[in-house]
Amino acid sequence: MNIGDVSDLSGLPTKTIRYYEDIGLVHPARGANGYRDFNEREAHRLTFLARARSLGFSIEECRTLLSLYADRSRASAEVKDLARDHLDRIAQKIRELDALRRTLETLVSQCHGDDRPDCPILDDLSGTLGKPT
Repeated sequence: MNIGDVSDLSGLPTKTIRYYEDIGLVHPARGANGYRDFNEREAHRLTFLARARSLGFSIEECRTLLSLYADRSRASAEVKDLARDHLDRIAQKIRELDALRRTLETLVSQCHGDDRPDCPILDDLSGTLGKPT
């Protein structure tokens, strides 16, 4: 398969596929014409990478996951630990985003949103909210 074919199959842009090759995540053969020739194994690796990245795993985590996937003697505990760590980071990001949402909701509720020039949102962004003018 050429790069366009595996791009269609995996849903990854050709630029991403080239990048994954550059960093050693996939290893397509090269034809006599120099074009990449992806076999079924490499196409599957790209689909695996697309799915892992869509779940938010980092490139290095994907590298580890690919290695674990290829290692039939792996312990599933290693995979679970990696996924659990990732899940913990996602939970932390959700808590941080929730705090941002609450702050912004408060600021939006304090802003009159009319013709007045005073705006608590801008005051907060400038660091002057609650300070006498």
